[in-house]
Amino acid sequence: MKAYFDERQLRHAPEIYFRRGAGMPHQEQPQRAEILRDMLIRNGFGVFAPRDHGLDPIKAVHNPAYVDFLPTAHARFVESAGPDALAIPTMHPGVRRGREPKDIHGQLGWWMTDTSTPLTEGSWEAAYWSAQTAMEAAEDVAGGARAAYALCRPPGHHAMRDCANGFCFFNNACIAAHHLSRKWDRVALLDVDVHTGNGSMDILYERGDIFFCSLHPDPATYPTFFLGHADETGAGAGAGKTLNLLLDQGASQDAVLAVLDRGLAAIRDFDAQALVVSLGFDMAADDPLAAVGVYPDGFAEMARRIAALGLPTVLVQEGGYLGPSLADNAQSFLTTFREAIA
Repeated sequence: MKAYFDERQLRHAPEIYFRRGAGMPHQEQPQRAEILRDMLIRNGFGVFAPRDHGLDPIKAVHNPAYVDFLPTAHARFVESAGPDALAIPTMHPGVRRGREPKDIHGQLGWWMTDTSTPLTEGSWEAAYWSAQTAMEAAEDVAGGARAAYALCRPPGHHAMRDCANGFCFFNNACIAAHHLSRKWDRVALLDVDVHTGNGSMDILYERGDIFFCSLHPDPATYPTFFLGHADETGAGAGAGKTLNLLLDQGASQDAVLAVLDRGLAAIRDFDAQALVVSLGFDMAADDPLAAVGVYPDGFAEMARRIAALGLPTVLVQEGGYLGPSLADNAQSFLTTFREAIA
């Protein structure tokens, strides 16, 4: 199983973001990718740089006007606001699809939206090559590989069709899934990051050819809020093709695995021919954004159960922050998955 990563993905370097009313060090740091890259090398994975597939795969899932906005956005902001200002939005047009949550922090976001994805000088380059990394892994699998791992950073599953959100600019998993859909009629996207795959849901909600399943705590009380409720099941051609499986905050490893089994059963019922996994190691009990309690052996078991689907699979890195077990969790999942498909 090949792994893909481009060093230019390290150039997005946000220093702070706002959480619960206070500025704090940004969780989505370049060091995350360096830790995962070095773990891959230690464990004998071939780590390859992606080719440049251009903007067309990105614009296939994102509003082209949003994509075209990003390359010069930071430079334009600095020209207007000065180099010491933080490039985050402070004026907003209104609400998006979803519903008002009960949590005060979610309610602030419903009316004021997200400040967690500041632009930095290297953000465009990093986001672009993160998307190319996902595309290269998808191309590998579409070309006959059993599986490939895309070390995407910045992550992508919160990015909606026409906006950045939750540390994410481009939805790498949806870019990969859309590419696979050119070869296979039925593709599944399984999101096992601890946070709702709200961006993926936004993009795929009316598509009937890509089944979307996300495991996460109730968005009424847990970020990223708004989308990911159990009764949101798709619309139009996508009716019945979205499955949100809610976890209790503080859920044990066994409880997470039991919910995962429900998602895997639904993917089998959909008769998926290929799979994309939004892989988040923030399910870990000691992750800085922890909400459930998964340990390295639990990530290994997740890998075995996902591999048992027997599908061509693209693994796309999402969350997993600078907690003490990040490398161990990634090693446990990825080496187990590699062994299971050998």
